[in-house]
Amino acid sequence: MSGRAQLMWDEAVTGYDFGSGHPMDPVRLALTMRLVEAFELDRGPLEVVAAKPAGDSTLRLVHREDYIGAVRRASADPAVADLSYGLGTADDPAFAGMHEASALIAGQSVGAAEAVWRGDVAHAVNFAGGLHHGMPGGAAGFCIYNDASLAVARLLELGAERVAYVDVDVHHGDGVQATFWEDPRVLTISLHEHPRTLFPQTGWPEETGGEGAEGTAANVALPAGTGDEGWLRAFHAVVPELLGAFRPQVIVSQHGADTHFEDPLAHLAVSLDAQRAVAEACHDLAHRYADGRWVALGGGGYAVVDVVPRSWTHLTAIAAGRPIDPATMVPESWRHEVFRRTRQLAPHRMTDGRTPQWRDFVDDGYDPADRLDQAVLATRRAVFPSHGLLP
Repeated sequence: MSGRAQLMWDEAVTGYDFGSGHPMDPVRLALTMRLVEAFELDRGPLEVVAAKPAGDSTLRLVHREDYIGAVRRASADPAVADLSYGLGTADDPAFAGMHEASALIAGQSVGAAEAVWRGDVAHAVNFAGGLHHGMPGGAAGFCIYNDASLAVARLLELGAERVAYVDVDVHHGDGVQATFWEDPRVLTISLHEHPRTLFPQTGWPEETGGEGAEGTAANVALPAGTGDEGWLRAFHAVVPELLGAFRPQVIVSQHGADTHFEDPLAHLAVSLDAQRAVAEACHDLAHRYADGRWVALGGGGYAVVDVVPRSWTHLTAIAAGRPIDPATMVPESWRHEVFRRTRQLAPHRMTDGRTPQWRDFVDDGYDPADRLDQAVLATRRAVFPSHGLLP
C-alpha cells in the first residue's frame, strides 16, 4: 500500500444544494473540510484526492437508465422535474446542476472503493457521501444517486465476493438494502430509530433478505430516546458477531451524524463521543475481519455547526491513524470561520464531555422487559441462525 488513507474531496461537492431552508445545508461539508485542514489532517499519512464524477455506465450499476435520464432533465431545467421519480418534492427539490453534483459525490465513493480494493490505501473516507435512501429508480430522503450502493456495486464488479455494509445513521439504510436484497455477496446491517417513529418507516427486524440471500439484511430498530449506552450496546451485540461469521473482504460503513441528541430531525440521544467510539469500532472491525479494507462515508446530520464537522473530522482522523483526543480544543481559526459563514458560535472542544460505556449483551445478560434489549434480541433471533450463530 502506498499510504494509510485517502480523503475524497472536491470543493464542488458543496454544489449538492437543495436551497435555502433545506435541512441538508452544504455548509456542513465545507465546515468539516475546514476543520480537517485546521487539524492539519490533510498532511502526512492522509492523502486528499478528487475523483472523477461517476459516468452513466457506473451509475447504471445501481440506477435505472430512465431514472438517470430524469435526473439529467431536471438538472438542466428544474421546472420539468418528474415527481414520479421523487424529483421536485419537498425532500428532494430539483436544482440546476443536480446531476453533476450528485454524480460527483457518487464518484468520490466509487473512487474510495477502487483505491481500497486495489490496495493503494487501507482506508478511504468520503464524508460527502452516504446518501443511502436513493433507490434504483427514484430519489428519496435528500438522496439522488445512492453513492453507498454504487461503492458496493463497484467492489463487486472488481471481484469482491463478500462486502459488508454497516449503517449507523439514525434513518434506515433502505436504498442500500433494497439494491442488494437478493444478493448473498452483500451483508447490510443498519442500526436506526424505530420505523414507527421515523422516516422511511422501514428497517424492521423481520426484513432479513430476499430469496437466496436470507440473513444478509440485519436491522436493529432502536426505541426513540436511545442514548449512548443503549446505542453502543446494540452495535456491539449485533455487528461484530455478524461480521465474524460473514468474513467480509471489505467493510463499507455509513456514519450519519443525525443520531446526535441535538439533531433536529430525529429522536435518538447519542453524543459525539459515542459516534467517535463507533467510528473507532468500525476501524477495528475492518482490521479484524477485512484485512483493514475500510470505506467510510458520511450521511445524514443536520446540526450543521455543533455536530457534523466534529463527528466527521473524528472519523477522518481515525482513518488517517491520527485520532484526535476528545479533550482537544477546537482550533480558534476554525471557530472564526464558523462565525464568518454562519453567524453561529462554534463548539470549543472535540467532545460533548461524555465517557461512553455500555454493558455487553452476551456476557452481562439482557433484560427481556427492556425495550432496547427487546430490539436487539429481535434482530439476533431473525438473522443470527442464518449465519450459524446463537441468538
